[in-house]
Amino acid sequence: MSLYNVSNEPLNRSFCFSINASILPVNHTIASAYFSGVFCVLGLSSNLIALVVLVKSFKQSHSHTRSSFLLFLAGLVVTDFMGLLVTGVIVVSFHITHFKWMELDPHCHLCNFMGMSMVFYGLCPLLLGATMAVERFVGIICPFARSTKMSKNRVCTTVVSVWVTAGCISLLPLLGLGSYHLQVPGSWCFLNISSFPRDMAFCLVFSLVGILSLATSFILNTISLVKLLKLCCGQDSTQRRRDYEVEMMVQLILIMVIASICWYPLLVFIAQTVSSESKKDVKGLLIYIRFATWNQILDPWVYILFRRSVLKRVYPRMDWSRGSIVSLYPTMANTMRRLSRASIARPENLNEQISEEPKREDSLLAKHRDSSLS
Repeated sequence: MSLYNVSNEPLNRSFCFSINASILPVNHTIASAYFSGVFCVLGLSSNLIALVVLVKSFKQSHSHTRSSFLLFLAGLVVTDFMGLLVTGVIVVSFHITHFKWMELDPHCHLCNFMGMSMVFYGLCPLLLGATMAVERFVGIICPFARSTKMSKNRVCTTVVSVWVTAGCISLLPLLGLGSYHLQVPGSWCFLNISSFPRDMAFCLVFSLVGILSLATSFILNTISLVKLLKLCCGQDSTQRRRDYEVEMMVQLILIMVIASICWYPLLVFIAQTVSSESKKDVKGLLIYIRFATWNQILDPWVYILFRRSVLKRVYPRMDWSRGSIVSLYPTMANTMRRLSRASIARPENLNEQISEEPKREDSLLAKHRDSSLS
């Protein structure tokens, strides 16, 4: 019997594990408890360190734009921290106490709660990443528009709106669209991946929202990066200081890359599984979900490590006075300036300059001869 079952029974009849509980290969080992505990502690401590770093940076920041970005990052850190805390407590408790789901949770309340938490804390980082990409895109493309300057209250409202959106999606199974089931090896609950119409619809909603968030982040961050490179390597690069913009863009791109690597395999796996009639890969789901969980551990290290203050200590010999791409790559900047000027210049002017060079050389030679004769 497959782990993925048709959810045509109501949740209050304990369908979340009544059929699967007898076939789950539960194997309580010290290694499982140790791995889960270390994994959870590492993630929680990383996010706590990142939160302290963000608070200090926020207090020292004098830029309105950077303060707004730091608030977004703080919302992402809090989300990752709570996600690891809520789901980690249940998983670690399962490996330590060896509790039986049917005895502890006969009405699937705990299983539904954990499934909702997995969906909620999974979608929130992806939606927040897309939201930050939109904010940076508007800030770089239209830097002088007053409407693009987000106040602290507006940033907090935006973060809460993202949480509400992810929360509404996670509540869909309680409204009859999809269901949450106990998953192998019996320590966690997640959405039921099956070909049943309601389960399929919920799985597609979860996958498409995540994939669209990653696609939005990729497109907008790419455009913002190209625009920022042009500004940094332009003629006004020495006048306009873009230290904080470069730092924010680097952090945002790294967040996007980590989220894409960690989440894209799981999202594609879910979409492909419910859309095809092939045999479900239970081990593949377990591998992909563990891979996705690394996103909550790697994210905070982006804020901890990729800051100018840290990079100054790692590379003290590098010129960080200007702190921009131009200072890091002066040769590239000068080359781009020369190419841009050459492309703007008209061919007629270039031909005139070329034709005038021999005349200048002849006049200089004539003057030199006259001076030598005299």
